[in-house]
Amino acid sequence: RQLGLDPDREAYDLWSRYLPPQRILPGNMKDNFWEMGETGPCGPCSEIHYDGRSDAERKRVPGHDLVNRESPDVIEVWNLVFIQFNRTGPESLAPLPAKHVDTGMGFERIVRVLQGKTSNYDTDVFTGIFRKITEITGAREYTGSLTDQTDIAYRVLADHIRTLCIAIADGGEPSNDGRGYVLRRILRRAVRFGRQVMGVQRPFLADLVPPVIESLGTTFPELRKAHQHIAEVLTDEEEAFGRTLDQGIRLFEAAAEEAQARPAGRGHLAVTAESAFKLHDTYGFPIDLTQLMAEERGLTVDVNGFNQLMEEARERSRAGSSATDHTHLLLPGSAVASLQTLKIKPTDDIDKYPGRDIRADLVAIWNGTDFDQDLIAGNTRPADRFALVFDRTCFYAEQGGQVADIGRIAAKNGTEFIVEDVRACAGYIVHIGRITKGRLAVGDRCELCLNARRRLDTAANHTATHLLNLALRNTLGEHVQQKGSLVAPDRLRFDFSHNKPITPDEISRISGVVAHSITGDLPVYAELAPLNAARTIGTLRAVFGETYPDPVRVVSIGVPIGQLLEYPDDERWREHSVEFCGGTHLPSTGLTQSFAIVSEESVSKGVRRIVALTRDGAAAAIDRAEKLIARAKGAQSLPDQHLAPEVAELQQLCDGTELPIMQRNELRALLEQLQERVKGQSKQAAREGAERAIDAAKKLAEEKAGVPVIVGEIPAGSDRNALLAALDTVRGNSPDSAILLASVDHESAKISIVASVPMPLISKGLKAGDWVRAASEVCGGKGGGRPDAAQGGGTQPDKLTAALDLAHETATALLAP
Repeated sequence: RQLGLDPDREAYDLWSRYLPPQRILPGNMKDNFWEMGETGPCGPCSEIHYDGRSDAERKRVPGHDLVNRESPDVIEVWNLVFIQFNRTGPESLAPLPAKHVDTGMGFERIVRVLQGKTSNYDTDVFTGIFRKITEITGAREYTGSLTDQTDIAYRVLADHIRTLCIAIADGGEPSNDGRGYVLRRILRRAVRFGRQVMGVQRPFLADLVPPVIESLGTTFPELRKAHQHIAEVLTDEEEAFGRTLDQGIRLFEAAAEEAQARPAGRGHLAVTAESAFKLHDTYGFPIDLTQLMAEERGLTVDVNGFNQLMEEARERSRAGSSATDHTHLLLPGSAVASLQTLKIKPTDDIDKYPGRDIRADLVAIWNGTDFDQDLIAGNTRPADRFALVFDRTCFYAEQGGQVADIGRIAAKNGTEFIVEDVRACAGYIVHIGRITKGRLAVGDRCELCLNARRRLDTAANHTATHLLNLALRNTLGEHVQQKGSLVAPDRLRFDFSHNKPITPDEISRISGVVAHSITGDLPVYAELAPLNAARTIGTLRAVFGETYPDPVRVVSIGVPIGQLLEYPDDERWREHSVEFCGGTHLPSTGLTQSFAIVSEESVSKGVRRIVALTRDGAAAAIDRAEKLIARAKGAQSLPDQHLAPEVAELQQLCDGTELPIMQRNELRALLEQLQERVKGQSKQAAREGAERAIDAAKKLAEEKAGVPVIVGEIPAGSDRNALLAALDTVRGNSPDSAILLASVDHESAKISIVASVPMPLISKGLKAGDWVRAASEVCGGKGGGRPDAAQGGGTQPDKLTAALDLAHETATALLAP
């Protein structure tokens, strides 16, 4: 009704042609109105439920009484959504010009119905997978128990292997980030059930892929094509986790025993945050896996403390992106001298620019104190890190404000080394990371594989940094000089000389210049040029005080380097970015896709800082902002009673969400307008409340005129000033009376109490401070003050009547002749 919608009679009339009325149930917004989110297409829906109980059970309890009541036998099998509206705000729907039906049928549930089963897991969707689980684990057959750990393990393994197969076939990969981490968590939960519950001590998930393909491969042919890839990914992940799983389980068992032995009270029967964090950080246990293991032991986990430790770890990481500090793995002078003595040449890193994987020879392994001849995964701990040196590399080493590439190094017999950081040491490029399986030895031929997505995103931010530098100079003036930068895969940060904040109009113009270059899809040129010749290019940008090599690498956007060198003073170059730069870049600006400035601030006197996003990050920030702006516009039509909480929440989101500055400013302007309306409402409500309080006080004064003790409730809510004004009104009419007034704010469940006692009555023993204190204590509060005037309050509105009765009785008794 709030949205102005009538019941969906159209759907009812259609269903009633084919079904008896008792099988068509009325719906509501909760169960029968489908929405994709806070905004977007939506509409009413018809849910089809199936009652799988016996005739006797159906007679005893009608099926319609069990719909949407969590019954295991009366289940939803199909939903038909009539997409006909577009939600533009919390209380606003607009009709869609084109309407359609969105249908969703539960495959496993339909099979269950067709096969007359009482559980999805009893159907042939799962029997093939269960049969294989029995074969490879040696466990007893599945019995369908909801509580038995073996049956739970059957269901976990079957569900998880299906999810993993489909996701990996679609291009997903287990990782430590985003959706990849969801896959890793699913896989590790399955491995734990296989190891701990089913007793399988070897990698086994790949053996479950064939029955999944047999079940789903006809519908999803990509499963058959990706069979080997799926098996390899699963085995690699399972082997990596298996090496730490047993150690992690031992740590968990010790933490569980400690929790059970802890005295009753805070922390009793709870796995500590420190243990949960160590399980996650050192042994790769996702927090939900630790929670599941704890639940099986009747324990909980200090999740809040764990989240705090995780945030502290992220802060440490942000404080120094390599502050897992790999400093000890950088080659000291003595190590460099040893390499030179062995006639090992500095690393050839020319292949870092194309960004293609290459093959190279391993020439040195540095452990932080000495060189090793080999490196064996089984002899290392999860926290151990090493530095590898190759004769050549395609990895970019951190320098010039650009973060390093990451990736992996593969060698014979499935050996894998994960590259977490790359640094340059006197011409040698060290690849810092951990070995996860196999053995590496000096002289091995290895494949160096970049993390392509990170390389692309970092290159996009670096190219955008050059575009931003140009836009700043052309918008703010020639005085703008680069003072520092950070180029990372998720953002760019640019420090520059400018002695005042950038105005919203300037932000808009700067963003427009960058966006114009992106949509123009300008080619990006990068070539080595003689240093002296390159310095003659009139529009060249270089970092003041930086020492550049000769020849120097020149990066130009939109103009070939040869033209720049041939016509160095051409004024046309003013509209193009030309810089000395050794970093990686996009082949053309169009691949930047999107650009958004999300912050601008001062970092020191005369130096400003801009943080910006590109590609998916920028698109997501813009999308978030547009949704909030639409929500703020929708709030303009909210009724008064809903406006204040909506504005408060929007303000919090505006301040706490990463948004483009331009859209944030637009959102703030909308919120300022809404805040004015909220303030107006508050003032009007206060005026009306004060008037009600005075009217009630006048009425009370008339009723109690001449009475020595006046006690009453005034409708002043939380407005203490209105309550005091009411007290003055009563006192003006009965100056010789003792007066105690109270008001209740039901929204906050708080009581306010005020009192006034004239001097003649004080001399008889009635003191306002004591009077108010006693009344306040009855309703769960406290109070006090002078003998002639006092204030107090409480937090139990249901005790107010008792408090007022006590106040009246106490005062009357003290003043009795």
